[in-house]
Parts: sequence; C-alpha cells; structure tokens
Amino acid sequence: MPRPTAAQLAYGSSTVIFSTLAMLLLSQTSSGLGIAVIALAALALGLLVSMTVPLPKSRAAASAGTHADAAAPVSPELVETAHGVQTVAAVEAVEERVPTAG
Repeated sequence: MPRPTAAQLAYGSSTVIFSTLAMLLLSQTSSGLGIAVIALAALALGLLVSMTVPLPKSRAAASAGTHADAAAPVSPELVETAHGVQTVAAVEAVEERVPTAG
C-alpha cells in the first residue's frame, strides 16, 4: 500500500477538523454517544476525502509517454505540431537523432 501524499494528509485532516466542528455546532449535542457518532462520521468523511485526492503521475509514466510519442509514425506530407506545421524532412532529421526501440 503506497504512503499517503502531503495533499491527502492535509485534505483529510482539515476535513475531519472542520466537519467535526460544523456537526457539533449544528447538532448542539452534549451526550457522549452523540459526540462519538459525530466523531466517527467526521473520520469516515475525512478518509473518503483523502482517498479521492488524485495521485500525482510518477516520473516513469510521464517519461514513457514522451518516448512513445517520439516513435509515432510520420504522415506522408506534413506534420502538425503545437507551434504550427513542419515539413517531413525536418521531422525525419529529428527522428534520425532519436534512438528507436527494437
């Protein structure tokens, strides 16, 4: 099981604290059973929030995506990039410098 990230700890803890305070103030309970139920509900809510925080991408997964894109086939005439259109000759020159797997 992976260790929780700082974001998960922060969101979960703040959810427990603020939801406990809000429920105690809104319910105005003074019995021990009521406080225990509210505390358990706040802990469950904090656990739910901390587990739904998106995990960051690992470096291996991020770099694997860039290498897979480099080996993609080139269209016959022009290649459209984020900065405009490049000729196939320019793309082929870049491909010669990029090692291919296999």
